[in-house]
Amino acid sequence: MRRGGVFAVSIGVAVIAAAGIVAAQDAPSKSGQTPAPAPVASPQPAPAPAATPPAASEDDDAAPAPKVAASPAAPEPPPPPPEPLKRPRFTAAVLQGVDKITAETMRFEAKVGEPVRFRGMIVTIRACETTASDEGVVDSIAYADVLSQPEVLPGRAAAPPRAVFHGWMFASSPSLHPLEHPVYDLWLIACKTATPGT
Repeated sequence: MRRGGVFAVSIGVAVIAAAGIVAAQDAPSKSGQTPAPAPVASPQPAPAPAATPPAASEDDDAAPAPKVAASPAAPEPPPPPPEPLKRPRFTAAVLQGVDKITAETMRFEAKVGEPVRFRGMIVTIRACETTASDEGVVDSIAYADVLSQPEVLPGRAAAPPRAVFHGWMFASSPSLHPLEHPVYDLWLIACKTATPGT
């Protein structure tokens, strides 16, 4: 019985002591300041991580640039095209003229550089040539100067000549560069070598 009382007393003393400690912690100190909290043990610093290699950049992750093979030598330019063949030239032109009033037709020959009269016109051929063999169309072409001058009548003075045409005439296309005259028509027939004695 005595032992039980001693045990009960010991428990009571322990409870009172614990209550006193709690009260002492909650009660303000005589100076009116709140007691500083009990120091808390600072945690131990974490060990430094092991050194890691620097992170690879995007350029490092990219595949290495392929080596560019040396470009082959530039090919040689193609040879220039052959020179076009020269057109053969002749010393005379064969022309045909028509008098629109009388419907008279006349074919005549005109040497290059020499004026020839056809009724009221004076025709001078400056050049006459045919197309070369490498051209797609076969044609005769003449450059002509044509003056209009009525024939001189007896007892009258000659009228001054008037230019009515100068340019190229084409035998295959008389209407391409036609002579425009109210009385006469004139076109090229062909180019030829001048006939001796004409």
